[in-house]
Amino acid sequence: MAEEVSDSPNPWVADHIRRFVETNGNARSGMNDLLLTTRGRRSGKLRRTALLYARDDDRYVVAASNAGADRHPAWYLNLVADPDVTVQVGAQTFPARARTATAEERLRLWQLMISMMPSYREYEKATARDIPVVIIEPSP
Repeated sequence: MAEEVSDSPNPWVADHIRRFVETNGNARSGMNDLLLTTRGRRSGKLRRTALLYARDDDRYVVAASNAGADRHPAWYLNLVADPDVTVQVGAQTFPARARTATAEERLRLWQLMISMMPSYREYEKATARDIPVVIIEPSP
């Protein structure tokens, strides 16, 4: 029996996940969205969220912006604790490993994320924390 996955408690994100699943990953036309499933660092349960991504060769790049809040999103804290994740892009689901970009990598990848979604600039201005950029690499 498959392990149960809990979707984000945020109503907007939960609705986006539902639309993503119903449309095989085409919830927002023209947007690069993926579903990321992490293991809860305290609960041990599987948690799923929807994120905008950019491609960097064969890697997926996401930003832990939390819309500019002063705290990291739960999904980011979960993958720091356990970097083995599951990703769905379109109808394809695959295991992957996630890590925070190094400071050197972040410089280039943050600009890539801003090019995908210019509002990341505003999120960066709204918070005192450095917004982590996460690199997700499909597992072999």
